Amino acid sequence: MYRFAPRLLIRGIAGGSRRSAAPARPFSTDLPAAPTEDATFVEAWRKVAPNVDPPKTPLAFMKPRPSTPASIPTKLTVNFVLPYQSEIANKEVDMVIVPATTGQMGVLPGHVATIAELKPGVLSVHEGNDVTKYFVSSGFAFIHANSVTDIIAVEAAPIDHIDPTLVQKGLADFTQKLNSATTDLEKAEAQIGVDVHSALNAALSG
Repeated sequence: MYRFAPRLLIRGIAGGSRRSAAPARPFSTDLPAAPTEDATFVEAWRKVAPNVDPPKTPLAFMKPRPSTPASIPTKLTVNFVLPYQSEIANKEVDMVIVPATTGQMGVLPGHVATIAELKPGVLSVHEGNDVTKYFVSSGFAFIHANSVTDIIAVEAAPIDHIDPTLVQKGLADFTQKLNSATTDLEKAEAQIGVDVHSALNAALSG
């Protein structure tokens, strides 16, 4: 399939002059000022239950983002949430560095819109000369075009709250489990434990 990609690209470019330009695709951050309803869902609902008001869908609860500014802001707005609490909410910072699966990624105001998967590693939040570091297990970073970044992690803790002794013990335990594993499931579970504790160890030593 990849062998034909260049031909398809060339064909698309060659045929582009004969087609009208496609309308610009809006950013996901450019939501309407007022919540809108899912017209397709409402229409289908009224066919089934015309006498009952349709329930609200997730679209109705989405809060509009500020529009993308014409100039790059001086600060980056960060939201950092876990399944059970919010660590950072609408905080203006200078930069964040996230442990993406592709490597450490710095995010400044005006960063291109991106979705990055997170791996076990250090998330650092920079405010002037102050740097706050968290260890995150996994998650995603949603970097929007309007200099807002939403970071969602499965688990996280400030680096200074982590006990190095427990990390060393956990690394030794999971390494032993990996060496003695006999099934694919046991190997996978042990490997995850080794990877996470290795990343914790590197975060503490770094």
